[in-house]
Amino acid sequence: MTITLNTILKEIQDVPVDKLEDVYEYVHSLTPHKKNSRLRKKILSFAGAFSDMSEESYQEFASEVQKSRKELFDRPNLLRGSY
Repeated sequence: MTITLNTILKEIQDVPVDKLEDVYEYVHSLTPHKKNSRLRKKILSFAGAFSDMSEESYQEFASEVQKSRKELFDRPNLLRGSY
């Protein structure tokens, strides 16, 4: 059986309205996006960046990053008066 765009569109017409968002998200996940592709390439350019570190050094580094993030981003909301 050859599946055509029309075949798929006819099937989509029978999808319940409350499931259309799920269908849209699924279809959207299958289509290539230039922005996502560029971001993926940027991220992958760091692949192996820590490969020359010992496990101990990497764990120390990861611990420091986690500590720094916590200090930077787990602050009370001063605008709401929470101190």
